Amino acid sequence: MTPLEMKVWVDDSDSPADIIDALALSPFATGAQPWAQTATVEKVRKDAPLTASGGVLVRAALNDDGPSSRLYEGEGWTMRVIRYKDGDAVVVVTAVTEDLVQAVMAETVKDAKEPRPADEEAVTMGFYWMSDRGRRRSTKSIGATAWADIRRNYPRLALGKLDALMAMKADSAPGRLLLLNGPPGTGKTTLLRTLAREWRTWCQVDCVLDPERLFNDPGYLLDVAVGCDCPDHDESKWRLLVLEDCDELIRAEAKMSAGQGLSRLLNLTDGLLGQGRDVLVAITTNEDLQRLHPAVVRPGRCLAQIEVGRMAPDEASAWLGDSAGVGPGGLTLAEMFAVKAGVVPEEVPVETGQYL
Repeated sequence: MTPLEMKVWVDDSDSPADIIDALALSPFATGAQPWAQTATVEKVRKDAPLTASGGVLVRAALNDDGPSSRLYEGEGWTMRVIRYKDGDAVVVVTAVTEDLVQAVMAETVKDAKEPRPADEEAVTMGFYWMSDRGRRRSTKSIGATAWADIRRNYPRLALGKLDALMAMKADSAPGRLLLLNGPPGTGKTTLLRTLAREWRTWCQVDCVLDPERLFNDPGYLLDVAVGCDCPDHDESKWRLLVLEDCDELIRAEAKMSAGQGLSRLLNLTDGLLGQGRDVLVAITTNEDLQRLHPAVVRPGRCLAQIEVGRMAPDEASAWLGDSAGVGPGGLTLAEMFAVKAGVVPEEVPVETGQYL
């Protein structure tokens, strides 16, 4: 085959990283290095070299506020490495032979990831978001406490349902949608972390950081529903997609205010989109269940609807070991921790970000 000629036009809208992209593509485009391989590495060690033996750094585009790019050349191969601020990296290798491209890539990514913590209290959670480069997913090790150790932090009216939820298995789930509602500060986020720990043998928990965009972008929704081809993804596991504080998506007037978002949510949980996909959806909301759209809470759709409310005065007093600071309306979990730390009830903020 006649080698292709490659020409690059540059203007003032191009960045140094764009030049590296063009230089990295050139050997493949011209046919000088006809083999290419791409790998995404999550949570790269800060001291990982991310290159192979004999590689020479020929270009570097560093960015204080965004990803940094580097271009390496070796005998018969070229490599472009992009390292993101969140610790992830994308490696692209081109080479003269298939064996060489695979060998260079294997050496580059070997032992590059941060080791998983040995702490049994940690679980790996995924995080989805849409960037200017398309759908992305990152994983983080999240601290999570066993249900038995935090059970006392929740009101007795919710304990029966919470016990059943924590003990649930894939083959016993009666529906695909989990609703956790209650005022701010009652521990809904903590519950989800614990749920990820209790379900970790059979379910991968992923948090969607931009749920409004997810249900207003069919392509993004399909990508997330299908799942990812990430190295750590276990296809045998179910997935739980967490959507926090999605009041506008599921309240009674959602059909008018959120457009097709509600319909696509329902389609994911028990419509055609959800068929054949082992996907559950968890939504936290501050809304009362009676104010939610009837299609969301209809029988058979939800695997659980749990109200996580304030602790009654006697429960809060027992938790604190003292009734001082406990009013007739009881306390939220966040308020109890504040009182325990010596903050009087009048100083306890209504909004809190630690125990949502």
